[in-house]
Amino acid sequence: MKKTGLFVLLFAAAAWAQSGDATPAETPAGTTMTTAGFPTERVQTPTYADLYCAGFINKQVLPDANYIMGGLQTPSTTKFTRGDVVYLHGTGYSIGAQYEIVRALRDVNEYEMYPGQKKLLKQTGQPYEEVGRVKVIDTRSHSAIALIEYSCDGVNPGDTAIPFAEKQTVSFHTPIQFDRFLPASNKVSGRIVMGKDFDSELGTGHKVYMNVGANQGVKVGDFFRAVRGYQADLEDPVDSLSFKAAIAEDTQAKTPSVDPKMFTKSNGPVIHVRDLPRRAVGEIVIIGVTPTTATGMIVFALEDVHAGDGVELDQVQAN
Repeated sequence: MKKTGLFVLLFAAAAWAQSGDATPAETPAGTTMTTAGFPTERVQTPTYADLYCAGFINKQVLPDANYIMGGLQTPSTTKFTRGDVVYLHGTGYSIGAQYEIVRALRDVNEYEMYPGQKKLLKQTGQPYEEVGRVKVIDTRSHSAIALIEYSCDGVNPGDTAIPFAEKQTVSFHTPIQFDRFLPASNKVSGRIVMGKDFDSELGTGHKVYMNVGANQGVKVGDFFRAVRGYQADLEDPVDSLSFKAAIAEDTQAKTPSVDPKMFTKSNGPVIHVRDLPRRAVGEIVIIGVTPTTATGMIVFALEDVHAGDGVELDQVQAN
């Protein structure tokens, strides 16, 4: 976790140092350009593995009648990788057909990464890991025989086989100024429901799953900004402790207080957390969509992006 945070800081520092010739995107009229509020955004291009191993959330549970039964070394081997032979249960197989191997996931950690996560995830759908791709090489037995052509993780007995489909490639915009304090708009917005591998703190290159999809007009190649208000810190059982700490300087005649309805009131200025500006923490490119969900890859991050952060469509032009 510390390494991720350090990488994000170094990446952001490099971006700020190179903020000379970029073109601002959606910069409000009269807004002063500064490196603090408008660092230069240079995005990371997704690789083949990023596109085909990202995973997704689907509103409905996928049919699982076709699945991995085992492999050439069953039962001594239970995880199979690229180049291994596996056996497929089910019907409809033909020689040469390609299938994507996916795995329905469950989070063995019962702790919620943000308030209401379990309820929101249940409403959003079933998370799936994309495990790999196989090609059918023989259908003469009761089970089809297939060769693993590509693997993101160990293919396991019980993993589901679905017809393989090519992924759409992603185009990128030129370096731009990233408006960190852009006010909320009426564009498509949603939330990061969870991160890949159930990670809660994510940086550049990490994958996230969002509760907006094609039904809301989201498409592959769209860019979303990850945003966070300070209210989220107030609701976090750990981060909220900082609000309870003393924030006054010993020489201040009037001691400031934070939200006196929640914490101890003082005789000085009142800091209302809800009035602090919303801040953008990163940029996400959409690499996969379903009717109701989207899979994104973080391509630029100023700080750790969190599961539970808000997302909003960012109208930047791709190359």
